Amino acid sequence: MSENKKCAAIEDMRFRLLIDAVVDYAIYMIDPEGIITSWNSGAKRFKGYEEAEILGEHFSRFYTDEDRANGLPQRALDTAIREGRFEGEGWRVRKDGTHFWCHVVIDPIFSPSGQLLGFAKITRDLTDRKMAEETLKQSEQQFRLLVQGVTDYAIYMLSPEGRVTNWNPGAQRIKGYKPEEVIGRHFSMFYTPQDREAGEPQRALETAVREGRFESKSWRQRKDGTRFLAHVVVDAIRGDTGTLLGFAKITRDVTEATQARQALEKTREALFQAQKMQAIGQLSGGIAHDFNNLLTVILGNLEIVRKRVGDDPKVSRLLENATQGALRGVSLTQRMLAFARRQELKTEPVEIPQLVQGITGLLRSSLGPGIRIETQFPEDLQAVLADSNQLELAVLNLATNARDAMPEGGSVTLSAEAEVVIEQNDSTLAAGRYVCLRVSDTGEGMDADTLASATDPFFTTKGLGKGTGLGLSMVHGFIEQLGGRFILKSTKGQGTTAELWLPVAIEGAAAKSIGSNASTDTVPRLSVLVVDDDSLVLTSTVLLLEDLGHRVVSATSGARALELFERGEVIDLMITDMAMPKMSGAQLAHAVRLLKPDLPIILATGYAERLEGFAAGLPRLSKPFNQLNLVEIIARSMK
Repeated sequence: MSENKKCAAIEDMRFRLLIDAVVDYAIYMIDPEGIITSWNSGAKRFKGYEEAEILGEHFSRFYTDEDRANGLPQRALDTAIREGRFEGEGWRVRKDGTHFWCHVVIDPIFSPSGQLLGFAKITRDLTDRKMAEETLKQSEQQFRLLVQGVTDYAIYMLSPEGRVTNWNPGAQRIKGYKPEEVIGRHFSMFYTPQDREAGEPQRALETAVREGRFESKSWRQRKDGTRFLAHVVVDAIRGDTGTLLGFAKITRDVTEATQARQALEKTREALFQAQKMQAIGQLSGGIAHDFNNLLTVILGNLEIVRKRVGDDPKVSRLLENATQGALRGVSLTQRMLAFARRQELKTEPVEIPQLVQGITGLLRSSLGPGIRIETQFPEDLQAVLADSNQLELAVLNLATNARDAMPEGGSVTLSAEAEVVIEQNDSTLAAGRYVCLRVSDTGEGMDADTLASATDPFFTTKGLGKGTGLGLSMVHGFIEQLGGRFILKSTKGQGTTAELWLPVAIEGAAAKSIGSNASTDTVPRLSVLVVDDDSLVLTSTVLLLEDLGHRVVSATSGARALELFERGEVIDLMITDMAMPKMSGAQLAHAVRLLKPDLPIILATGYAERLEGFAAGLPRLSKPFNQLNLVEIIARSMK
């Protein structure tokens, strides 16, 4: 063997050893008809065939049935011959029948004379890469489906310059734009003109770039021009090298949620205010009740003392001063009861224009020459159901407040108009017909904090000793007790308007008050049973009745009173306190009526309890009372 041939053989052997050592690639030869003529270790590793069992077989056996049916193996060879090379990717079949994804290169091999000797075929297993690509593709598809399925959030991408690059159905639903209307446009189109002028869009992107994320809650604008409150999150998206690729933007419409939260907070505040006013009202009513008992004792004893001391002018003056002080206490308790909605109301149809006209003179003298009074009432204004005396006091109270708010003078306007509440949108005002009586002034007005506290009991802006702080709360309680509503509106420096919403009187309604012209004819000497758990009130009442010439029997409880009836005590009339422990005055009256159905009974009360059954029709003696009150109610009860 010549030296050249020996070197060629050695080189050929080295080449074969090199090819056979490659395990990551299948490298083999096929003849011009596609028959396998060589086989390396890499081919054996990932195709599964031993060299002995694959040499002489056609290479098409590695193709899937579908590819063989479509003539793909021969087409690959034809392409290699025609173009000098074939390259592609596809599924192939291993010996065990499993499929793998591979990258294939086929090169035609020609002799020096140009004769086709066969093909060199290199195959690389890319199954792992293909599966990773499929997984990524599937993940991306699922993500797109997820984003496209979200309708409660606007989810879209922005370019680094802030231009919209995609658009999901949630964005279309919330903002009103179709994808073709927004893709490619700058996202600042969703901001309000004021925010665009202030540079808010660019500031959001700059914050996201600097901090990685921007989050805020502000107003945005829909396609139709309407605005909505949006919760916005902008995240900066960066590549592996840190290059800014764009922004992910998520927007949620929180208008309804925010409004619902605000409504809940408002409702909670209203509930808290109602509970606070109820608690203070109960306290005020209780204090007024106890205070009325004390005033009953004081006024009753002053009456008896006045009759027995003679005509000494110094003593008379002292008694008069004491009486006037006690009467001021009566006025204060009436205000407290009005606020607590426990005063005795004598409701009747009231014509507002006539009522105001009747107190015009008193208004003018109270307000002074520096205040101008104007009235504006429609001719067909309906009558309201109210206590005329209390309504007069309420108007005078409001007018006096207006005067105090106008130290340099001004005007007070009294006006009224009919109103209809169709639905009960407000818990304090039922559906129905009302007349809104307004008292407006041109005074100093109130700021928000003062206005919020204006109707609270004992709150006053007047100097020490110049007001009890019960004026407006009295009006509030009085109107609420009637089933209406008191609204106070004011702006600092622009005056105040007080609105009294009063229910319209039903046609033909009669006044519920007890006639003031009750007969005071002298009644015969009676045997009167007085029942009261307060010993001071009991003693005072007994003294007043005995001074009138009546025989008086007393009891400190309902049980003691019933014992007197069981013993056969002769009783012509019973006067009982309402608020007593264990057995109330109403319960005692019911028990006594079972024993003596015709016995006249009078209920003495410090405030307006709600009574039911026959007790609601019994005569009521309001505390504090004087001897004349006793004479009137006894005469009325004995008829």
